[in-house]
Amino acid sequence: MFLGVGLLVVFGMVFGGFMLSGGHFEVILKALPFEMMMIGGAAVGALIVSNDAATLKALLGGFGKVASGAKWKRDDYQDLLSLLFQLTKLMKTKGMVAIEAHVERPEESNIFQKYPKILKDHFATAFICDTLRMTTMNLDDPYQVEDAMDKQLEKHHHEALKPAHALQNTADGLPALGIVAAVLGIIKTMGAINEPPEVLGLMIGKALVGTFLGVFLAYCIVGPMAARLKSVVEEEGQFYKIIKDVLVAHLHGNAAQVSVEIGRGQVPSSIQPSFAQLEEALNAAGVG
Repeated sequence: MFLGVGLLVVFGMVFGGFMLSGGHFEVILKALPFEMMMIGGAAVGALIVSNDAATLKALLGGFGKVASGAKWKRDDYQDLLSLLFQLTKLMKTKGMVAIEAHVERPEESNIFQKYPKILKDHFATAFICDTLRMTTMNLDDPYQVEDAMDKQLEKHHHEALKPAHALQNTADGLPALGIVAAVLGIIKTMGAINEPPEVLGLMIGKALVGTFLGVFLAYCIVGPMAARLKSVVEEEGQFYKIIKDVLVAHLHGNAAQVSVEIGRGQVPSSIQPSFAQLEEALNAAGVG
C-alpha cells in the first residue's frame, strides 16, 4: 500500500510540477525508450556482473518484500513464543530425552506441526533445533551457546542483506549511467552541428533526459526501494533474535514462562502482544 502511495506522490509531484511550469512531455516521451534502454540495460547488466546467482534470485523475491513488508506478523510472534514455551517447558519437566524426537524430526513433531508457517521457514526451524540439539549433547553453558547462536545470526543476517546491498549499489551507479547516456546524446548532437537551432535544441533536450532519468531512478525509486528492503530484512531478523533470547534465558535456568516473557519484550513495539494476549495464545494451544 505505502509503496503505491509513495510512487504516486513521487510521479505526481515531479511530473505534475514539470507540466504546471510549462514543460512539454513530447521531448521526454520521445527520448524515454532509448534512454531507458541504455540506462536500465547498463544497470541490469552491471547488477548481473557484480552478484552471484543466489543474490539475484533473492533480489527478485526482495521486490515482493518491498511491497508487502516483513512476513512475520503479530500472530506469528505469538506462535513463536508459544512454540518455544512448549519446547522449553518439555525440557524442564521431562528432560533432554523428551526433546530429542522433536528436534531430530521437526516435520513429524506434534509441537512444530501446530505452527506450519514457522516450520516452513528453514532457518527458524533449523536454528531452534540445532540449538536444542547442542544442549542434548551436554553443551549447556549458556554463554557458549549464546556465542554460537550470535555467529549463526550474523551469518544469516549478512546473507539476507545481500539483495538490499546489491540494489543500493545499483542506485548509487544510476546517476553516472545517466551521464553516460547524456554524453552519448551530446555526441550525437555534435555530429549534427550544422542543423538549425530548433533541431539542435530538441536533440540536446533528449540528451538531458538521460541525466534526469539516472538521477530520478536513483533517488526516487531504486534507492528508496533498497532502503525499504533493508528495513524489512532488519525487522524479520528480530524474529530470529527472539529465538536466541528465549533459549539462552532457558539455559540460564529460568522457568519457561519467564523465558518467553523475556522474548516477548523484544518483539517490535508495533506488533508486540500483551502479556494477556500471550497467555490467551498459550491457553488456546493447550499449554497455558
